[in-house]
Amino acid sequence: MKQTIRFTRSVDEVRLAYAESGTGPPLVKAANWLSHLEFDWQSPLWRHWFGFFSSAHRLIRYDPRGCGLSDWDVADLTLAAQVADLEAVVESAHVDRFALIGISQGGAVAVEYAIRHPERVSHLVLYGAFARGWKHRGEEIARQFRALHDLVRLGWGQENPAFRKLFATMFVPDASDELERWFSDLMRWRVAITFFSSPNLPGRAFAKRSRNSPGKRLRRRSPLAGARPSTSSPHASSTFSATWRVASATPKSQSASSSARRPSETT
Repeated sequence: MKQTIRFTRSVDEVRLAYAESGTGPPLVKAANWLSHLEFDWQSPLWRHWFGFFSSAHRLIRYDPRGCGLSDWDVADLTLAAQVADLEAVVESAHVDRFALIGISQGGAVAVEYAIRHPERVSHLVLYGAFARGWKHRGEEIARQFRALHDLVRLGWGQENPAFRKLFATMFVPDASDELERWFSDLMRWRVAITFFSSPNLPGRAFAKRSRNSPGKRLRRRSPLAGARPSTSSPHASSTFSATWRVASATPKSQSASSSARRPSETT
């Protein structure tokens, strides 16, 4: 399986990199933190998912502003800017109606896009997403995130991997040694530190779950009907998680169908 990388620009002229792979009904993945189109294609964290999605769909994904192959030096990291980025990628890829998946921070972007453009979203899939950002989930959560911000600024680029190991454990509790190394490399080289530290970003979820989880509130507020919960606990899903076992066992005949126009030229 191969991917094709293209570039487009958002409304504020920030350059965005997006990739396409596979054929079939379009499936658009809203961008989330820690993304690099080329690096992720080989990563043990993502490669099984992208191969699975691309086996029955035309998968479209992109690096968010501040990450990967997209522009790093950006001033606006608000939710509104990130929704505009998704809109720009969708227009550049020439897709009319598609399934939309939002993982982690991408969940807020996906929900907002679906609210603005319900006629274009055939299915909305949310994984590890939150209804409220970290500044709106109580003082304890806010203190935790402020402490994480300080750790990022102090230790992100150091040779000692202890700081990055903390984040790998939080995001992927069941990570193998190989996956942990990949995750550490991704954090060190592929993302601007300011992207994590911005207080304007939609919230990120980690592995911890509770009976009254923000995910349940998000399902109740979903703009599309038919929301169903996942029983998997890791925030990012490795090949051993319950989510991956269920998804990989789903017959391809159950894939969503929708219309699309193929792009006429490479930009």
